[in-house]
Amino acid sequence: MQSTKKNFLTSFIIFFLLLINSHAVFANKINSLHPCKNLVFYFHDIIYNGHNAHNATSAIVGEPAWGNKTILASKNHFGNLIAFDDPITLDNNLHSTQVGRAQGFYLYDKKDIFTSWLGFSFVFNSTEHRGSINFAGADPLMNKTRDISVIGGTGNFFMARGVATLMTDAFEGEVYFRLRVDIKLYECWR
Repeated sequence: MQSTKKNFLTSFIIFFLLLINSHAVFANKINSLHPCKNLVFYFHDIIYNGHNAHNATSAIVGEPAWGNKTILASKNHFGNLIAFDDPITLDNNLHSTQVGRAQGFYLYDKKDIFTSWLGFSFVFNSTEHRGSINFAGADPLMNKTRDISVIGGTGNFFMARGVATLMTDAFEGEVYFRLRVDIKLYECWR
């Protein structure tokens, strides 16, 4: 009986010390959340509208029953799925030197609110950046800024984690928009 109490007390003390240590490690991690990398890029989306095949960088690949592949659906574009391969630049000029491509899709996912869901990668081809950064998340388009998750990467961005703040920098009707993407990486392996 005495050894059982002693074993229980020893186990309790070890558990308590581990609990305190894990709390200290977690609290220290929260207090030290400073980005290891800050990046700003712009990507330019030109949606195919039936007349601009030469310079379009995105196209409707799925639509609701009331839509078609050249005109975004009514009701906040609900049900439209758009695939894109957009140029990425370091400034907001569409004709600036490209540092890579934004490749992926966005899905307009609500009927009553203008919003979408994004899944895409920045695939770099410049001398300054090699590899890719992967993003996913909800994009409530009517908000001035929106945060989506950085969920990984390759090359210079191997296993990157962080947040990307999106801001619609310009738009021309339903044919062109430009996003400013402010990326803060909190896990940088390279």
